[in-house]
Amino acid sequence: MASIARVRVPVLLGMSVLFGWMAAAGPFTGNPAVSAPREGAADDLDRTVLPVLEPSPPADTTLDARNTKPPPRFQVKAPTKAPNVLIVLIDDMGFGQSSAFGGPIRMPTLERMAKGGLRYNQFHTTALCSPSRAALLTGRNHHVCNMGSITETATAFPGNTGQRPNAVAPLAEMLRLNGYSTAAFGKSHETAAWEVSPSGPTDRWPTRAGFDKFYGFIGGEANQWAPAIYEDMTRIEVSKDPNYHLMTDLADRAIKWTNSQKSLTPDKPFFTYFAPGATHAPHHVPKEWVAKYKGQFDQGWDKLREETLARQVKLGVVPAGTKLAPKPEAIKHWDSLSADEKTLFARQMEVFAGFGEYADFEVGRVIRAIEDLGQLDNTLVFYIVGDNGASAEGTMNGLFNEMTYFNGVPESVPEILEHLDDLGGPNSYGHYAAGWAVAGDAPFAWTKQVAGSYGGTRNGMVVHWPLGIAARGELRSQWHHVIDIAPTVLEAAGLPEPKVVNSTPQTPIQGVSMAYTFADARAKDRHKTQYFEIFGNRGIYHDGWLAHTVHRAGWETTPRHPLLEDKWELYHVEEDFSSADDLAAKYPEKLKELQELFLKEAAKNRVLPLDDRTIERANAALAGRPDLMAGRTSLTVYEGMAGMTENVFINTKNRSHTITAEVQVPKGGVNGVLLSQAGRFGGWSLYVKDGKPAYVYNFLGLSSSRVAAPTPLPEGKVTIRYEFAYDGGGPGKGGKGTILVNGKKVAEGRIDRTQANLFSPDEGADVGLDGETPVTDDYKEGDNKFTGKIAKVTVDLK
Repeated sequence: MASIARVRVPVLLGMSVLFGWMAAAGPFTGNPAVSAPREGAADDLDRTVLPVLEPSPPADTTLDARNTKPPPRFQVKAPTKAPNVLIVLIDDMGFGQSSAFGGPIRMPTLERMAKGGLRYNQFHTTALCSPSRAALLTGRNHHVCNMGSITETATAFPGNTGQRPNAVAPLAEMLRLNGYSTAAFGKSHETAAWEVSPSGPTDRWPTRAGFDKFYGFIGGEANQWAPAIYEDMTRIEVSKDPNYHLMTDLADRAIKWTNSQKSLTPDKPFFTYFAPGATHAPHHVPKEWVAKYKGQFDQGWDKLREETLARQVKLGVVPAGTKLAPKPEAIKHWDSLSADEKTLFARQMEVFAGFGEYADFEVGRVIRAIEDLGQLDNTLVFYIVGDNGASAEGTMNGLFNEMTYFNGVPESVPEILEHLDDLGGPNSYGHYAAGWAVAGDAPFAWTKQVAGSYGGTRNGMVVHWPLGIAARGELRSQWHHVIDIAPTVLEAAGLPEPKVVNSTPQTPIQGVSMAYTFADARAKDRHKTQYFEIFGNRGIYHDGWLAHTVHRAGWETTPRHPLLEDKWELYHVEEDFSSADDLAAKYPEKLKELQELFLKEAAKNRVLPLDDRTIERANAALAGRPDLMAGRTSLTVYEGMAGMTENVFINTKNRSHTITAEVQVPKGGVNGVLLSQAGRFGGWSLYVKDGKPAYVYNFLGLSSSRVAAPTPLPEGKVTIRYEFAYDGGGPGKGGKGTILVNGKKVAEGRIDRTQANLFSPDEGADVGLDGETPVTDDYKEGDNKFTGKIAKVTVDLK
């Protein structure tokens, strides 16, 4: 012990002497003999292997640090004058919807970027969100990313597993390892659904996929008024301000991060991926934005298609002489609709248009913030107007509550009309009628999900970079695809494509840089061939020709034909911009050639076998993807566990089950939620009100069944048990609910109907509270936490 003490004293004395010297000497001003850090990118860095390997420092035999110089500090910086990069990705907006491409939705920010940059009128996506986003963020085809569909319908087949391979490094990771600051705001739909839990793995979460910062939601859609938000990898509660809207929140966060990043590291470029949930359903927007479009869609979708085409020709974004592609037969003629249908459908489009303009306004705030920092001239902006075509998933009547669609419960026009004034507001979860989607994809036919058809895959895009692009307000008509963005960014930044990232040899980037088009409007196309496939809808583009088949329309739930019986169409799109004239019968050999080319590309890109299953793919066991609850009939959860999505929570639907809560009731009584799942638009909650236990089943926001005890809970340790005896006889039936307190029955009642398929794509199960929107009006939104103590809650399946 004495020896230890003798060692400690000199160390402590040495530290005090050191700090004394520093105080006497004043602030450290640097040593002119020390080499400054390297500026810019060093030519001798091998950036094809990331992280860039740090050289071994030379051995130094000098005893005293005063008598030598340290070697230069090793730093990896972005190449000198490498641009900032901003990718804006709007959701579910068709080619013919934004004003910059002839549509009716005013988007002045997009128009401003177009006037100062380039408009691309032959840019393509995959026809669906997760696949388009995976391809955009990696430069590889979506099946090569294992993202053949959305993450919630992943299967066991390569190309469709929903898990991006390590050999497919994201662009964000490439840029981060080359000296960029990186951030993502908004929608992230590229994480395997079963990995979105505290158990991980988190390898494919945004902050483990190249982004230093993430703020947004993980999944396909979000309630814009009450979203389930993650900051980095932590679930957080958003503001309870009654005027809160996610679109504004995302812009605020992006601006705050950009200001901070440039304040602290003004010479370090940033890569920002701004992908709000707008304009995906639910269509949520403040009323003042909807009011801007009052009466502007009373002419209907048929007339709107004609008006849009006329504007497109006038703008020059489609060639003169372009014809409207034939409208799908399932879409009714506007003139044949009833007065009620016209009233409802016109309002649905007013809401969507307001949503689109509002989203563009908030994008404009982000861009103005970059401009205010003096950074806009050297910021390469890609403003992509849609990750696929306009969505026809609202079916023929549109929807007041999208959860009805997911559960096979149709909504009639009179039923939706009862909520006309609520559309767009926090009490709605709406979508528009499919006719507007077809009109929104003018001049093409078909919509989102219909891969191969340009109605599903053609999206407008604007590129703006004043220091890198001399042209202003020009059009580019070279054929390009979403996989071409990543190589364009690398070329603009002066960076090579990496061959190895994080010790993993990389699958080569499949996209083609678009930089050759920046200075040459007449440059020949370099992207010659591209396959398309989503849920059996498929096609192939090659050298000015397009062949495709409509296997299932966006409003249909089952395929039209077996795969081998699909009817293929053929278009010479180099001359027929809108795919209006089917040449399959005229050129059968050409069609056969393209069909064979599709199969070659499909085999090369892990597209095969084709999987056109729909309902089956929503079931993890049938689809063959991992399920955290596979084989389990019991789950115990604890206080503080919140936001458990349906992909990680035990499935109580269509079967008998019990919920047992062990709690501590304080003196004076108790209130609040014990366990809840989902919210206002369908779900259930076991809770205590005025000391009395109760259970509510909210069936799609249409009706509620409530079972409640007449007397308060006793003080102390209490076991509250809810038993549900399912009627059976198929999915979505009712049953009897019973509440027991300490083993004694205190209440029972009838649960009339239950949801068969889905509660919510974003709201999860919560212990001790009901987050986002409330299941019942028996308690308040944001003020329903259990006021006692919860030891545990166990759900048992029968």
